[in-house]
Amino acid sequence: MSSFVETYDPTIEDCYRKQWVVDDQPCLLEVLDTAGQEEYTALRDQWIRDGEGFLVVYSICSRSTFDRVERIVQRILRVKDETLNPTQFSNPQRSVRVPVVIVGNKRDQFAFREVSTEEGQRLAMRLGCDFYEASARTNANVEPAFKSCVRGIIQGRRGSDGSSGMRRRKKDRPCVIL
Repeated sequence: MSSFVETYDPTIEDCYRKQWVVDDQPCLLEVLDTAGQEEYTALRDQWIRDGEGFLVVYSICSRSTFDRVERIVQRILRVKDETLNPTQFSNPQRSVRVPVVIVGNKRDQFAFREVSTEEGQRLAMRLGCDFYEASARTNANVEPAFKSCVRGIIQGRRGSDGSSGMRRRKKDRPCVIL
């Protein structure tokens, strides 16, 4: 999460761990980078079940990556809803709120932009997600995007009433972000 690799080498998954302090709370982040490749769809649902928060990243220089964002977010919500509330799956009102942050990457390559900032913002608002435009190369807005996701995980662990309740044992687990 702190260094940029110029040569893109898609793999099935890369895992990163980082100690971080978010809002004065120490956190251990486990970040699983799945590269979003279609040939690994069999593994995707398991990755989603294991994740607590999600950064869905598209390239602002690629309309096709942006066009897949909504489908990915809907899949995350569906899998998490099935996992956490199997009896309520048929209910059209979603009962699970999962931290999902949509990130438009490569904002440093504005000359090649195919997706406007406004399009990303509108999609995120419609899907109920936070939104950032970032650059992995210049590290612009990378940390705020991750912190937004971590805050969502922490809030979810506390429960809607602000207490830790039944989720107390998860405090010892790292925040898992996909």
